[in-house]
Amino acid sequence: MAAPILIVDDDERIRTSLSEALERDGWTVRTAASGESALSQVAEVLPAVVLADVRMKGMSGLELLRLLRERAPEIDVVIMTAHQDLPTVGAAMREGAVEFLVKPLELSELRRLLSRVRDDRELRGIRPGSRPTDSSEVEASRATTVELVGHHPLMIEVFKLAGQVASSTSTVLIRGESGTGKELVARWIHDNSPRAAEPFVAVNCTALPGSLLETELFGHVRGAFTGAVADRRGRFALARRGTLLLDEIGDTSVDFQAKLLRVLEDGVFQPVGAERAERTDARVLAATHRDLEALVEEGAFRKDLYYRLRVVEIQIPPLRERRDDVPAIVDHLVHRSALELGRPVPAVAEDAMGALVAREWPGNVRELKNCLERAVLMAAGGVIRPEHVEGLRDGTPPGSPVGEEAAPGRLRPLDAAESAHVAHVLRATRGNKSRAAEILEISRPRLDRLIKKHDLGHLAPGRRD
Repeated sequence: MAAPILIVDDDERIRTSLSEALERDGWTVRTAASGESALSQVAEVLPAVVLADVRMKGMSGLELLRLLRERAPEIDVVIMTAHQDLPTVGAAMREGAVEFLVKPLELSELRRLLSRVRDDRELRGIRPGSRPTDSSEVEASRATTVELVGHHPLMIEVFKLAGQVASSTSTVLIRGESGTGKELVARWIHDNSPRAAEPFVAVNCTALPGSLLETELFGHVRGAFTGAVADRRGRFALARRGTLLLDEIGDTSVDFQAKLLRVLEDGVFQPVGAERAERTDARVLAATHRDLEALVEEGAFRKDLYYRLRVVEIQIPPLRERRDDVPAIVDHLVHRSALELGRPVPAVAEDAMGALVAREWPGNVRELKNCLERAVLMAAGGVIRPEHVEGLRDGTPPGSPVGEEAAPGRLRPLDAAESAHVAHVLRATRGNKSRAAEILEISRPRLDRLIKKHDLGHLAPGRRD
């Protein structure tokens, strides 16, 4: 790749270390301390790749990304940050970033990415050093109305994919256990799509039997059946050019699935009792917690509909697989519940947070939300304690691992138990090493050795307390 790599970061140490490493690998490297400086350099020498930090003084990395997409769409932009959050990941991918990297960067990962970008550019036929093209139009960015919390790598991948598909018209199948936030992801996709100004309509397919679901989605005409005293528009018509989410699609009947398949393939549906068909331009998203592959094998779900729905598939992990996100989600939900209930925002005691982090949460975020709403009501003293949190009074000592770690018959070696308990305390104290060492009754140097031994640095990144 003869065209240079442009590193944009207001941290001089980052610029220097990355440029030296990449130059040793044979890349031509330029650096810029701000987004404004980067744009000036792009006007002079067109880089092949821009590595841009998100948070910088002045122009942010996302603002730089949008301007580069407008002025020089042939540049491949990689966004990097030490403060990853789900909306930023989704926005970066929606705006056209080729990747989103988390600091501190792994050089081996960066090298693999740059090698892939070089190969992709060759396949696209981009000539090194070609001049930027001007464009007078750029799509306005939209601020998402959906609140998304977390930074676990599994969720980062979810919103990378959500950002990539948001601007398309493709059908998306969103999968995950009940309560994981499938509708939230669907709403995020809609709010960040060209259809954001149109309606978002969600239908819970489980709540309606087949005949009612058909009239709910397609509508009916007067006299179509007993009780149909007037024409009624269905959800496809109400969605217009917006987005229709079919939640729990795995619970529908085979007869209904055949009619839905026709809508997805031809954009045509027929209200119940009507003589003429109608057309729809609504984008369809589907969600389910069911094992659709097993349903297909059993003949309970049409194979052709299954393939039609999963043009793009997004799998949302359960809360127990991203425990690192629990403290941030708890803070968010406690603040929201207090606002909705008109109560002061309570603090969350460390032993209560530790218990919340350690729980399995079979109902996922929905169960956690309901649990915390009750806790906000019960925390009269302004502090949420274990006794305020429904279901936590199970005899487990506060601050001790529960759930899988304590389950009988799942005994583990000492090293594994030590790692689990140290991780548990770090999560409960939100990475505060001094407080964690105090709870564990060990010195800070010993805690640092345990963190290194068990590779737990991600639970206390950059903390100097």
